[in-house]
Amino acid sequence: MLAKQKTEKDPHRASVKELLPYVLQQRKLLTIALVLGALAALLALAQPVLVGKIIERVQMSEPLGVLVALLVSCVVVGSIFSGLEHYTLQRMGEGVVLNSRRNLIRKLVFLPIPEFDRRRSGDLVSRIGSDTTALRAVLTQGLVEAIAGSLVLVGAVIGMLVTDAVLFFATAAVLAAALLVVVVISARMRPLMTETQQQVGDLAAGVDRAISSIRTIRANGASEREATLLETQAEKAFGLGLRVARLSALIVPLSFIALQLVFLVVIGFGGWRVAHGDTTISELVMFLIFVFLLASPLGQIFGAVASVNGALGALGRIQEVTRLDTETATDAQLAPAGELIPLSEEDPAAAHIEFSDVHFTYRSAAPDRVEARSLVGGRRERNQYRPPKIVETPVLHGVSFSVPRGKRVALVGPSGAGKSTILGLIERFSDPDSGVISFGGIDLRNLDRAELRAQIGYVEQDAPVLAGTVRDNLLLSAPNASDAECEAVLRQVNLGGLLDRAAAQGDLATGLDAEVGDQGILLSGGEKQRLAIARALLANTPVLLLDESTANLDGVNEAAMRDAINAVAADRTLVVIAHRLATVVDSDLIIVLDEGRVLGQGTHNELIETVPLYRELAQRQLLVRE
Repeated sequence: MLAKQKTEKDPHRASVKELLPYVLQQRKLLTIALVLGALAALLALAQPVLVGKIIERVQMSEPLGVLVALLVSCVVVGSIFSGLEHYTLQRMGEGVVLNSRRNLIRKLVFLPIPEFDRRRSGDLVSRIGSDTTALRAVLTQGLVEAIAGSLVLVGAVIGMLVTDAVLFFATAAVLAAALLVVVVISARMRPLMTETQQQVGDLAAGVDRAISSIRTIRANGASEREATLLETQAEKAFGLGLRVARLSALIVPLSFIALQLVFLVVIGFGGWRVAHGDTTISELVMFLIFVFLLASPLGQIFGAVASVNGALGALGRIQEVTRLDTETATDAQLAPAGELIPLSEEDPAAAHIEFSDVHFTYRSAAPDRVEARSLVGGRRERNQYRPPKIVETPVLHGVSFSVPRGKRVALVGPSGAGKSTILGLIERFSDPDSGVISFGGIDLRNLDRAELRAQIGYVEQDAPVLAGTVRDNLLLSAPNASDAECEAVLRQVNLGGLLDRAAAQGDLATGLDAEVGDQGILLSGGEKQRLAIARALLANTPVLLLDESTANLDGVNEAAMRDAINAVAADRTLVVIAHRLATVVDSDLIIVLDEGRVLGQGTHNELIETVPLYRELAQRQLLVRE
């Protein structure tokens, strides 16, 4: 079992090789930065040589000539090049972050719906925010600066070797020992940084959950418990951060200690060599300046080793999402190129829907975890990945029925019967495990999802409203609709009050510019539901799916809504889910579901006689006498 676990790839881990494409995205800026760094390095390396020449001339009482001017010019121009290099690196880092966020955004928006079912939105958002920021830090302050600094390092090493080879090997031994310790410490930091990023994602998901459910939490007196839970998650992230900080804190003093030891070796051993005539004062000063030049690139390299190891955890989380297939990629696997049937060539008005022996199971997974250290087999294993456990929940079992074109069909049954799942399958949020769902006689898996959804209007059970204005919500389904069309559909669903209310305030031309607030908080439950229905009606699609579309409406608005739906239902295929049978008794066909199976189908009167469950539901709602 353990051997099997070791062979499975941890999606949270990335390699340095996988980091390089992010650097190469900005080839032009990278080239400019390296050129500027090389010029700055050459000017810095010229300074010890010029100082040595100046000392020699001073000792020989010769005029300094232009040496001082050249030295000052090297310092000034080198500083300018260094500043330009720093800006270029920052610009490159921002470009990498922008490209990474673009890729993540487009990937997230087009991910298959089941991926959202098994992931937490807050954790996904944190990958766009904090993880991409960590990537920028390593690219600008770590890897690329280390590459530029290595030019100075190589030049200084060559200068030291040429100036005094014996003294060079004495100092190199100290630096090699320090570098070895840094590598060992950084290797221990990598799994901790990975777990820290994951914990930050967990915290973001928890905060998102609390904020989105804040009213429910307050109403149930759970504020203190939620705050304690979030504080515990924050403390875990804090603890992991401290462990990383303790390790990284060793690197900074270590670099200073190494440089101090090198300085003492140069002064002590170099002074001894000067005293014995093995080298000159000017050569010792040149060597010492070369040592000083090592300080910055060594710090950059030491820091890069640590930051690169830290950023690989963030990169792994980013790539975990970017490796996922989008809906388009999934379609290409199900129906290879050239096999998709363009729906636009079909007659939308003739479309009908048919389910044939459809089985479907929801599959969800617990959040992924990377354990920095775990006890396995009596010994500790570092950074061992355990794949998430998949939880399967069967929902539909051999469902078969037909929705004739242009007819009104109702799905009824107790909660958990699979009614909403059926609408989700029609929209191709998921595909069935087995069986066939056809649209206009064509298997849905052979249709382009975008074209399919363009033929279907869908009103979800929770009637989500997007933050923004009333117009923003309506144009989501019909971006080219005019204001007149928007106002007409609002009055059609009895939302004319929104228009009149805003116009009466005098500061808006129409109510289309009225803000609805985050998640539609400025609207009542009934208004949100009617706005969602108005959005679907405005799209004017040949198929309309309504999931409990009148659940939050009072009697007056429910009647108005039924009239509006009746008005647009002509020549449309309409599939309605309803718990209140009174709203669907006049449907052309009623399908009764229970525990993912079809118990019967027919008209209201037929089902009263043939399906005991339907008769029981009707009796409870006083539609028939017991």
